[in-house]
Amino acid sequence: MLQFEAERLKQIPPYLFARIDKLKEEEVNMGKRLISLGIGDPDQPTPPHIIQALKEAVDNPRTHGYPPYEGYKEIRDAISIWYKNRFEVELDPESEILPLIGSKDGIAHIPFALINPKDRVLVPDPGYPVYHSSTIFAEGVPVPVPLLSENRFLPDLAKIDPKGAKLFFVNYPNNPTAATANISFLSDLVSFAKENKLVICFDAAYSEIYFDGIKPPSILQIRGGKDVAIEFHSLSKTYNMTGWRIGFACGNKNLIASLGKLKTNLDSGIFGAVQYAGIKALLGDQICVEEMRELYQRRRDLLVEGLKGSGFNVYKPQATFYLWVQIEGSSMDFTERLIRGSGVVVTPGIGFGEYGEGFIRFALTSDEEKLKEAVERIKRFVCI
Repeated sequence: MLQFEAERLKQIPPYLFARIDKLKEEEVNMGKRLISLGIGDPDQPTPPHIIQALKEAVDNPRTHGYPPYEGYKEIRDAISIWYKNRFEVELDPESEILPLIGSKDGIAHIPFALINPKDRVLVPDPGYPVYHSSTIFAEGVPVPVPLLSENRFLPDLAKIDPKGAKLFFVNYPNNPTAATANISFLSDLVSFAKENKLVICFDAAYSEIYFDGIKPPSILQIRGGKDVAIEFHSLSKTYNMTGWRIGFACGNKNLIASLGKLKTNLDSGIFGAVQYAGIKALLGDQICVEEMRELYQRRRDLLVEGLKGSGFNVYKPQATFYLWVQIEGSSMDFTERLIRGSGVVVTPGIGFGEYGEGFIRFALTSDEEKLKEAVERIKRFVCI
């Protein structure tokens, strides 16, 4: 068999989670019932009014042809209205908004649009693996930026060497740490970017999963934010639409134009019916989002208290549906022992980068009964 794998693929770290998948399969084959708290995929269905909008849009012949590369005008207008309502920021639907096939689409492609070979890209560690891999695919050089507990999992801007860097991926609310960033930090970040001629690629996929009434800010709320930033949003987590593949980028019009230019050569846009469903999601009744936040907040409280009762040192996050929990020793070894000993599946921190070692991530994407059972299983496990 011919093998012509590109060298860039060989630079991608081994698929760590293949070990976990194999272990899960072995445990299931032995009859064990697993409780998966490892995957960040909402367990709740897409709200009915969004599904109905899709069904109606499918009957419209317009949605069956190629959509405009920049998305229908209606969805860009809807994004602009939603954004103004949520962040009190005006966006020009014609030049400052680009619908995406999920936010991952934009995040994975932005390095291709903006960097040249050997350009450095600042990448949070721990962080969403696509920041690192997309930089490599674009022949850039990923430079890890540590996110440490002593700095509340925010990058220490004073310790970053920006020399030769062009992009800086920043993600708040954060996956995997569940940390949040306030207006003060984002103001410092914009100043840092301006001083060092950096583009901020701000991943805000979890902006609507917040708790205790504390709304995470947008970087575009900061004076000068539009000068340096492109922000990525997703309907996946907010409206339980992970499989629908719809999101958007917004911000600096030149960055939006560059990403759009690249994408016209790579894809043909979002299926039209999904765009109309997205419009309904953004402009329809938002009670479904409020109910989702309440659901995750109950789950957060349940799991935080349960893990504390099992001896874990865990803080209560203000956003995302993750808990980032410190453990002793190797996160991969702990994860394997936890699966074998309790049947509870989590994600090892090392899968998110070197500085993720010593942590595990729990996802709040299982119902409360399963979470209660998981807590009981973990209590028995740690007492062994």
